[in-house]
Amino acid sequence: MPDNTIADNVLVIVGPTGVGKTDLALELATEIDGEIISADSRLFYRGMDIGTAKPTLEQRQQVKHYLIDVAEADEVWSLSVFQQKVKEAIQVIQSRGKKVILVGGTGQYVRAITEGWQIPPQQPDERFRIVLEKWGKQIGAEELHRKLTIIDPVAAAKIDPQNIRRTIRALEVILMTGVLFSSQKMKITPEEKFWMIGLMRPRAELYARIDARIEEMFTNGFIEETRKLIEKGLPLENPNLSAIGYREICQYLGGSLSIEGAKIEMRKKTREFVRRQTNWFKLDDPAIHWYDMNDNPLHKILEDLRQEKIVS
Repeated sequence: MPDNTIADNVLVIVGPTGVGKTDLALELATEIDGEIISADSRLFYRGMDIGTAKPTLEQRQQVKHYLIDVAEADEVWSLSVFQQKVKEAIQVIQSRGKKVILVGGTGQYVRAITEGWQIPPQQPDERFRIVLEKWGKQIGAEELHRKLTIIDPVAAAKIDPQNIRRTIRALEVILMTGVLFSSQKMKITPEEKFWMIGLMRPRAELYARIDARIEEMFTNGFIEETRKLIEKGLPLENPNLSAIGYREICQYLGGSLSIEGAKIEMRKKTREFVRRQTNWFKLDDPAIHWYDMNDNPLHKILEDLRQEKIVS
């Protein structure tokens, strides 16, 4: 039986958006000779940098990152593709004698890896999906999400009401199989061992950091970035343009929101997103080792990892 050695452990850093996962991951990777795999579904896509707070090129040169800028903006990566790419990246990193650090804000993607999810056996039915997509356009993303809430509130609580693609997939599986989407997560024990690091801040402080990040996005050219995506032919109904921020900028460019109105909506939607993230990563989860970012926790994390003999 393998012992609890460095090579057998994948470190996982979780926490709400804006808490400081990127900087902490860089510091930790530098200390333990690690490389970083992104488990944030928004970072897959090229050309979507400012609106996703993607690690800078300088940061990615400092520490090697995986699963960032791996798809065009008009592509949509499935959860199963992500799982396969993560497994490949873990093997590459460990073969190089490096430590693996999985960093994520997308709870579904992180849990799919750490809990060994198997994709529901019901394969997509394109004709039925087209019907659901037409229905969604008729009644709107939020109303479609409300329908899912009535049928399967557990699944709905973990899906962004504006993410019509995931709402449709959940409804598709439920209506095709007659079984709740939330109960269809088949799991197998992962080959890897995971040691989860949770980062937290007081909620008021977290919201202040989010507000500052939103202002910085506009200063850095978020409107121009979104305009370029549209000018390159990315349709407004593309799921990637429904991400928080991009959809508000699209509304601004379409004349239905002012710049200040877009910022207000972004702040509101991001706060809602933070609350949904707590459904994935709870403070009382015994599998997560929580650290307060106000305590500058890097030293304590390293101390705990050494005590667990995860790093030397």
